[in-house]
Amino acid sequence: MKRKVRVILLDEADSEFKHLNQAVGKQIKEGRENTEEIQLLRSILKKKELIKLNPFYGDNIEKRKIPKTYNVSNLWRVELTGYWRMLYTIKGDQLEIICFILDIVDHKRYNKLFKYKKK
Repeated sequence: MKRKVRVILLDEADSEFKHLNQAVGKQIKEGRENTEEIQLLRSILKKKELIKLNPFYGDNIEKRKIPKTYNVSNLWRVELTGYWRMLYTIKGDQLEIICFILDIVDHKRYNKLFKYKKK
């Protein structure tokens, strides 16, 4: 029996997604068709579907590199358009797998979260 997979946006990710969705709605009403925001929203929606098909789609982050602020035992990264990243964790039981999207961040914030330094 194949387990059901759900993808749920939490906290920061949900807030970022709603903000982005509003901006895109406004841009579409203005007749704009291919802005960075529209491309990012499409990228997020596509990656969410890929995660539903395969919860292990993203790149697994080493446990020692997981920022403590997330308070999770596993963290996965998916690259989005424009150097954005989507970070999620996987929880599950015998019936269902739930992928909680924790954050949607730009490249600068991603580097800061993981304490990467510019060279």
